[in-house]
Amino acid sequence: MADDILLSMKNISISFPGVKALQNVDFSLKKGEIHALMGENGAGKSTLIKVLTGVHIRDSGEIYLEGKPINNHSPQEAQQNGISPVYQEVNLCTNISVAENIFAGHEPLTKFGMIDWKLMNEKAKALLSWVGLEDIDVTRTLGDYSVAIQQMAAIARAVNFNCKVLILDEPTSSLDDHEVENLFNVMRQLRADGVGIIFVTHFLEQVYSVCDRITVLRNGQLQGQFTTAELPRLKLVQTMLGHEVDDLENIHHNQVSENNSEQEEVIRAVALTHTGTIKPFDVTIRKGEVIGLTGLLGSGRSEMARSIYGADKPDGGELFFKNSPLKARAPIDSIKRGMAYLPEDRKAESIIADLSIRENMMIALQAKTGVFHLLPMSKQIELTEKYIKALQIKTPSSETLIKQLSGGNQQKVIIGRWLVTNPDFLILDEPTRGIDVGTKTEIQKLIVQLAGEGLTVMFISSEIEEMLRTVNRLCVLRDGSKVGELVNNNLTQQDVMAAIAGGEK
Repeated sequence: MADDILLSMKNISISFPGVKALQNVDFSLKKGEIHALMGENGAGKSTLIKVLTGVHIRDSGEIYLEGKPINNHSPQEAQQNGISPVYQEVNLCTNISVAENIFAGHEPLTKFGMIDWKLMNEKAKALLSWVGLEDIDVTRTLGDYSVAIQQMAAIARAVNFNCKVLILDEPTSSLDDHEVENLFNVMRQLRADGVGIIFVTHFLEQVYSVCDRITVLRNGQLQGQFTTAELPRLKLVQTMLGHEVDDLENIHHNQVSENNSEQEEVIRAVALTHTGTIKPFDVTIRKGEVIGLTGLLGSGRSEMARSIYGADKPDGGELFFKNSPLKARAPIDSIKRGMAYLPEDRKAESIIADLSIRENMMIALQAKTGVFHLLPMSKQIELTEKYIKALQIKTPSSETLIKQLSGGNQQKVIIGRWLVTNPDFLILDEPTRGIDVGTKTEIQKLIVQLAGEGLTVMFISSEIEEMLRTVNRLCVLRDGSKVGELVNNNLTQQDVMAAIAGGEK
C-alpha cells in the first residue's frame, strides 16, 4: 500500500564528466522493510546512496520521505531528516571513546551546560546492549575494538539519532559468520520497530536470508524491483549481469586442450585461506591450462588469485608451485619462482604514469634479477621493442610516456611487463576491462596462444562470454568460497550463471 512507503526516489538522474551515472532511476523503501540494493561494480548503487544522503546533488528527480519532499544538501542534513548511512569503512573517530562516538554532536548536558559524562556513558551502554553488545566498556577508545563492534557502535549512533532510514553499505565484508548473524538480528529488530533498511551487499546468501525486496541497477539504470520470495537466484544473477538465457549464444571452447591431466602440475593449493576474504579452498592447475575464476563481484575472485600469488599472505593451508612448497613472504618471492600477476586496477596498482613504456615494461624483470644486476640499456631496448611488436602496441617510441597511450595500449604494456619475465604462471585479473572490442579480442587470442605454448594462465573476467571463449576450466566462487569447478566442454552461459546462483536453473 502507498501508506507503507517510507522513502520514494523518482526519476533520479545525475551525470559526471563523460558519464551518466544514474538515468531516471526509481527506488522505494517501505516502513519496516529490509531492501537489498544490488548491482555489479559501476551499476550506480553508491551514487544513488550519495544522492540520497546529500553527498551528490542530483541533476533531476524527486525524493520524498514520509510523503514530504526532501532535498538533502549534506550528510548532516540527511541525518537530521532521519537518514543515516553505515559504511563498510566505519567513519567514526577511533581515537575517542565508544560513548563519545555515539553521542558526538549531541552530548547530554548538565544544568550548567557541561557534558554529563555519567549519563552519556549509561545511555551508550543501554544502546549497545540493545544491539547485542552488553559487555562493552563504552569509556574505552573505539579503536580498541574490532570492526564488527565499531559497526554496531555506528548503528547505535544512527538509532540514537531517531533513524528512519538506515543505509548499510557492505557492512558484512569484514565480519565472521557469528558477527553477521548478530548484525542480522539487529536488522530484524529494527525492521520490527518500523525502520526502513537499505542493504547494499554482493553476498547472495545474505540477501535471501534477511531481505524483503530487491532492487537491481546496471550501468546507472533501473533493471527492476522484486520481492525476494518471487525472485529466483538465477534470475537475479541474470538481471545483474545483463543476460537473458533465451538470448544467449552457446559458446564452446576449442582452442585449449581439455584433456591435460597428463601435464605437469604448476599450482596446487590445499585448504589455502585468507581470513576475512577467502575460506579454505583446494585447486590444482596444470601446464598449458587457462583456468577461469567466475562469480559475482565480491565472490572472492581477486582475493583467491592474490592469495595464490602472495599479494595477500595466506594464513592457512599449503601452496605448491611446480611440486615444491611455496611460502611467499612477499610478491617478489613469487616473481622469482616464476609467477606473474596483472592486478584488476591497472591505474592504481600497475601503471607508473610518468615513466616511459620501456621503464614500465622492464621494472618487473629488474626486480626479479635484483637491483645489483642492472639490465644493460641495449637489452632493455631489445626486449621492449620485441614486445611492442609482439603485442602490437601503438606508440611512436619505446621512450613515450605510458600515460600518453590509450587504455588498451597501456594494458598491453603491463602484460608485456610480465611476459618479459618469462613466467610459468600468469594471473590476469580483468585484463580487458575498459578497452575497445578490437584490443579485447587481441588479448583473448594472445591468452590462448600463450597457453598453446605451455604458459599456465589464471584468467578473471566479469564477462562470462569472454571466459567461455578463453578458458578451458572454470572455478566458481560464491561469498568467499570455492563452490565448484566446471569444465568448458559444451558449457553455456546458463550453466555458469546457475552455478554462480547456487545450482538453480
